[in-house]
Parts: sequence; C-alpha cells; structure tokens
Amino acid sequence: MKKVVLAFSGGLDTSFCCIYLSRDLGMEVHSVIVNTGGFSEEELKNVEKRAYDLGVKSHTTIDETEDYYQDTIKYLIFGNVLKNATYPLSVSAERVSQATAIANYAKSISAECVAHGSTGAGNDQVRFDMIFQTLIPGVEIITPIRDLQLSREDEIEYLNKHGVEYSAEKAKYSINKGLWGTSVGGAETLTSNKYLPESAWPTPLTSTEPQKITIDFEKGQPVALNGNKLGPVKVIQELQALAQPYGIGRDIHVGDTIIGIKGRVGFEAAGPIILIKAHHTLEKHTLTKWQLSWKDQLAAFYGNYMHEGQMHDPVMRDMEAFLQSSQETVSGRVFVELHPHRFVILGIESEHDLMSNKFGSYGEMNKGYTGDDVKGFSKIFGNQTIIWHKVNHKD
Repeated sequence: MKKVVLAFSGGLDTSFCCIYLSRDLGMEVHSVIVNTGGFSEEELKNVEKRAYDLGVKSHTTIDETEDYYQDTIKYLIFGNVLKNATYPLSVSAERVSQATAIANYAKSISAECVAHGSTGAGNDQVRFDMIFQTLIPGVEIITPIRDLQLSREDEIEYLNKHGVEYSAEKAKYSINKGLWGTSVGGAETLTSNKYLPESAWPTPLTSTEPQKITIDFEKGQPVALNGNKLGPVKVIQELQALAQPYGIGRDIHVGDTIIGIKGRVGFEAAGPIILIKAHHTLEKHTLTKWQLSWKDQLAAFYGNYMHEGQMHDPVMRDMEAFLQSSQETVSGRVFVELHPHRFVILGIESEHDLMSNKFGSYGEMNKGYTGDDVKGFSKIFGNQTIIWHKVNHKD
C-alpha cells in the first residue's frame, strides 16, 4: 500500500481527495494541515476530527506562522508589495509556505506520493507542483480534482454517496484565511461585473466610530501597536482584529494567472493593507529618491515571482538581501485613523526623517544652499536638453 501525504484543509476538495485516495486508489493517506496564522485551536481540532472521520491513517498539524512571516511576509512589507496595485498576495505567499512545509513533511516520513486538491484552472496547481518537483523530485504528485475534471457539484455528490454529508450551501463560498488576509471566492468572482454581497464577507461591518491608532516600525518591521510592543506576528493579528470590523481592506483583485487566463478573487485584508501603506509612508520620509525608485522596481518583480510560486529561485534571496539592507533607517511611528471602509495615514515621527527643517522647508526657505547655487544647477541640469533643442532648431 502506497503512502501518500495529502495537503488537507477540511474543505470540499480535500475531503473528496481523502475518500478518493483511500477507497478508490487504495492508498494509505496521511493528511497534513499547515497553519499560516488563519486557524484557531478549536478550528484545528475540528479539522483533525474531520480527517480521521474521513479515514486517514494519520493527521498532522504544522504551525508555520512565524516562519511564514520571517521567510515571506517580512519582505512583502519591505517591498510594499500590492499586486496590480491592489492585492497583498494573501493566498499566493501562503501557498508557497504551505507547499514547502508539506514537501519537507513528506520527505520526513518517506512518502512515495504527495497529493493536493487544486483544480486545473488556477494558480495553486502550479505552485504546489513546482515546489514539490523542486524539493521532493522523486515523489509522485497526485491531483484528483484536476485529473478527473470535477465540478463542485460532482464532488458533493461523490461525498454524499460515500456517506459524507456536504451541502451545496456550505460550498457556496470558498474562504481561505491566513495571517496575511482572507480570500473569498464564489459565483460573483467568476463574472466580470458582479461584486460580493455583504453576507459573503467573513467579517461583518460592526465598527463605525473613527479611531486613531499608532504603528511602530523598527528597521521596516512592525513591532508595536498603540505603543504596546508585541512583535510582528502579533501586530499583524491584533491590527487585523481591530481594523477588519471597519470593513477596511475589502476588494476584488483582477489578475493574470500563471497559466495565462484572467481571474478574480475577493479578499479582506485590513491589517496587511494598513501596514503596507503605513510602512510606505514611513519609507517616503526616511529613504532617498533612488532607494525608493530601485525598491519599487525590485519589489514589483519579487511580488510577481512569488505569486508564480518561484520562491526557491536563488534570485529571490538576492532581492531579499537588497530589501533587508534598504530598511536600515526605516524606523519610527506612523499615525493612522480608522473609519468605516477607509483609513487615513495622518503622518509619521522618526529620528531618520529626511524632511528635516535643519536643511530647509519645502516651498518656503532653504538653509543648505543659495539662490545662485540653484540658478547654476538649473542651467547645468538642463544643459543637454538645451543643446538638443538648439542643434535641432527648436524654439
């Protein structure tokens, strides 16, 4: 009997895989759930119970929350990464972390096979396949949902036939929660013109009174919320709990999948969106023009390559080294005000603030140079353009 490690979440797709792998293929199923900060202890116990009810040989929970932050999220903050200027890569980054942890687990128990519940239409199939092929090249990859081309209705019917109750209503929305935000997929996101209804969002809008908060950063990392030193993971979690009830960070991302088709996904990510915007504001005060320019270019590539599951390419380590180096002076406090469906970055305080009145005030006075200095600089700075116009007889 072949031993297979199944990436398991307890949802429809992976529940189908449990039954199919054991009963139809006769395999010994070892389910694994990788917690990247999206599950409570009670939820993890429920997932474990479900796995055993579905007949797995063993079930393991791997907590990757801290590693997920250190290996992935940290650099998304450093780079202010929002794919297509919208999406904080809530699921993309998480899948890379999960696939890596599952590959390492499969290796540790000498599994002959590894399985995941990805369909043939999305990004996850590529991310999981590619990372498994890289880290555990001799292990067979099994993908029942993709290979059998099953619809959600087909899966529900199959499970019901095997005595596992699963209702169509329960499967109406696909929700994936992690440290870096929650994704929401449903009938509306399969269209180009429909928005998710209020009932589809996991966190209802309950906070309506404006609230001022502060976020402290040390070398680019969020370390305190409202003056309380918590560490980065706790800051993200507590900020999310505080801001998500305002309905902040809800949006629908439209993007290009790895396999070349367009896709839409809803997400709520108040904590990530606020942190990225707060961090970016602090950087605009503490970094030079060319630091910001090169960061923007590298971070865009870094985010896109991570989205495509390429975290094990050594070029990612090279870019992380640059991003880490760029954060040396990105320390200070950012002031934020929360409102229903929006937030305002009020300003920053930092000993590294380059907007210092020691050197002048923009639009008013300068202290480090004279008017004559500017006149000469302007003439030299525009010299080549002036020559081009004279040579080519332009007025």
